[in-house]
Amino acid sequence: MGERLKYRILMVSDFFYPNFGGVENHIYYLSQCLLKLGHKVVVMTHAYGKRSGVRYMIGGLKVYYVPWKPFLMQNTLPTFYGTLPIIRTILIREKISLVHGHQAFSTLCHEALMHACTMGYKVIFTDHSLYGFADAGSIHMNKVLQFTLADVSQAICVSHTSKENTVLRSGLPPEKVFVIPNAVDTAMFKPASERISSDEIVIVVISRLVYRKGADLLVEVIPEVCHLYPNVRFIVGGDGPKRVRIEEMREKHSLQERVEMLGAVPHAKVRSVLISGHIFLNSSLTEAFCIAILEAASCGLLTVSTRVGGVPEVLPDDMVVLARPDPMDMVQAIEKAISMLPKIDPQAMHLRMKKLYSWHDVAKRTEIVYDRALRCSNQNLLERLSRYLTCGAWAGKLFCLVMIIDFLFWHLLQVLQPAKDIEEVPDIILPNCQHGEKPGGFL
Repeated sequence: MGERLKYRILMVSDFFYPNFGGVENHIYYLSQCLLKLGHKVVVMTHAYGKRSGVRYMIGGLKVYYVPWKPFLMQNTLPTFYGTLPIIRTILIREKISLVHGHQAFSTLCHEALMHACTMGYKVIFTDHSLYGFADAGSIHMNKVLQFTLADVSQAICVSHTSKENTVLRSGLPPEKVFVIPNAVDTAMFKPASERISSDEIVIVVISRLVYRKGADLLVEVIPEVCHLYPNVRFIVGGDGPKRVRIEEMREKHSLQERVEMLGAVPHAKVRSVLISGHIFLNSSLTEAFCIAILEAASCGLLTVSTRVGGVPEVLPDDMVVLARPDPMDMVQAIEKAISMLPKIDPQAMHLRMKKLYSWHDVAKRTEIVYDRALRCSNQNLLERLSRYLTCGAWAGKLFCLVMIIDFLFWHLLQVLQPAKDIEEVPDIILPNCQHGEKPGGFL
């Protein structure tokens, strides 16, 4: 076999640094590993406060913070066509060959994939979340996802449960959807050098304090566990609208000395919080794949988690205790975890995590998806419109109208600003890109 082709990849999402979360970490670590494999990676996201324009991160990762302000929950306002000129410019300037969008919540992701398909680029979509089918918000989001993925080259999900959910919601053929789990930076998340005392058992919670993350469950679980075990203490890291309920619970049950509220925890300080505990508690009501569980296990903590979504796929049975999202069932799971603590070896658990999860492995598997996407045949506008018509009696016709206008707008831009008038960015080749080897030619 010849040398593997090197791609020029544009990662697009509303969720990226300086914001912190699972999607942000996934994009960052995947991009860094792809850069080490010799590919060119550029990230596109919206402006964060005064952070606007072009920035460079470690490893030569280039980030475009386009001058769009977040509208709701870190998402930009949907414009349909307002982002086409700047997306087209970035694609031409950076000589992009693949567009990789992340997260169904992201407005910028949906618009970038739509415009990239119009311009004939191969597109890949990664879904990081699970959605329902009955409530109004999910019905709306599922129809948008069906529109976006009607023309996608390949899709990636972070768990098998997530794949089933995405296929059902979007109508994508299952053979076009790959399962590539998240990973953890085991060099960053490692146990404390000395094992902490078991005289006082510390249970750590690090999560956004919102309904979806099960903050209401914590309100009922924490007082019961504190009542059963006088030597148990809780550390709660995170912020959100449900923080008030947890503080009220702490006041009501006089647990100020036993429940420590840290507020929002920067990602760089998450390890220092984790290594101060024995058990990690995850109370999510829905989860495609929980990176927080990986980080806790890599630090040597035994995990207690709700049995929801893709969580049962994350860790071996001897590293996690699963429970139904019910207060009493979770209390029983914590009791079981406390009884298991004497058998837990944090260093051995860390070594197992190093073998199980690696961002380099995620990048290598993502390369295979890129290879397959680029082998997909190009299709003209009529062939693409026929797929949109299958999205619904009325929605299909509306989607076709949206794509026809997008196609005409793109051709208008080609007349007003020809591609030859857009200056291409020279490639910056970092020395010793990977084990002293120079990266090959980009595709």
